[in-house]
Amino acid sequence: MMIDRNNLPEELLNLPDSAFESLHQEDIKDEKFQTKPVGFFKDAMIRLSHSKVSMLSVALIVLIILLAIIVPNITGYTYVEQNIELKNLPPKIPVLCDLGIADGGRVLEKRKVEALSDTSRYPEGCIIEIVKEYELKGVPMCDVKVDAYVYQGAPDDQYHWFGTDYLGRDLMTRLFQGTRISLLIAFFSVITNCIIGVVYGAIAGYYGGKVDLIMTHVAEILDGMPYTVVAILFMILFGAGMLSIVLALTITGWIGTSRMIRAQFYRYKGREYVLAARTLGVPDATLIFRHILPNCVGPLITRTMIAIPGAIFSESFLAFLGLGIKAPNPSIGVLLSNGQDVLLQYPYQVLFPAILISVLMIAFNLFSNGLRDALDPTKRGEE
Repeated sequence: MMIDRNNLPEELLNLPDSAFESLHQEDIKDEKFQTKPVGFFKDAMIRLSHSKVSMLSVALIVLIILLAIIVPNITGYTYVEQNIELKNLPPKIPVLCDLGIADGGRVLEKRKVEALSDTSRYPEGCIIEIVKEYELKGVPMCDVKVDAYVYQGAPDDQYHWFGTDYLGRDLMTRLFQGTRISLLIAFFSVITNCIIGVVYGAIAGYYGGKVDLIMTHVAEILDGMPYTVVAILFMILFGAGMLSIVLALTITGWIGTSRMIRAQFYRYKGREYVLAARTLGVPDATLIFRHILPNCVGPLITRTMIAIPGAIFSESFLAFLGLGIKAPNPSIGVLLSNGQDVLLQYPYQVLFPAILISVLMIAFNLFSNGLRDALDPTKRGEE
């Protein structure tokens, strides 16, 4: 609709300055933007903190790490201290033993009833109760529950919360010492794999062409190498120990990371800001590590967290096959391997390492799942 200026009243054509109000940009406010700006990683951490499962997983991981650091120093035993007379003792925990839980009791089967009064074989106070009475070929027999600590001559004030192994070593000390070693192996191998995978994948993805083709084929050749055979070769070359296991976990462990980084570089290297930086003469190293690689941090962190439980399981698998670290050093896998030999007689020697490695695996996997969701850019801004 056209407005004819000639038909407008004179007072509208000659408005005084006082009829106008000066409105500056800072006076315009939108309530939606009154809060402080939130960056990508801060937003991810906020969403991660709202996940109860992820926070519980973090708490469990931190707790296990603290126990691995503290427990071997406060039990009163060393992980190599042996006492053959006190071998294979069951768990005994103060306070709980008064309630009949973890009281150090063990059931001895097929014992002659008349022999129970022999204090040289059954010291005074070692018999807790007779579980079952029966006759065997006319001889009165019974199954009797005894206090294994008194029965084997342990001091009154001696407790082994997780019991002892076949050499009389305290299992709780060895378990958390082994957890410390297993976590160190996992962290070292994962960090090494991360560094190699990032550099290798970045170079292959950034330059592409023949460079990418050659590097991809080299990675495929390495990926086809039998993992167990490689581990055995390193054991032969360097002997049993942390170095051999870390090398065995590293020789092919970086390939998955390199493939992920390579795919991310193909995704981002053609973006406008990368082309603009290259036009201005920015060196390739700066383009790779400053302009493109930061876009891969989210998936990289997620993959790294997922790789840690995998490394712990791989170390345990090698130890279970007898390819673990050198004795007397423990690890979770070594304890599981030793315990499975006496699983039917002393199941607690497998129970505690199995529970610990299960909790570690579940906690790391749940935390990595929560971290993956938190770092997903499509969910940014969600509560």
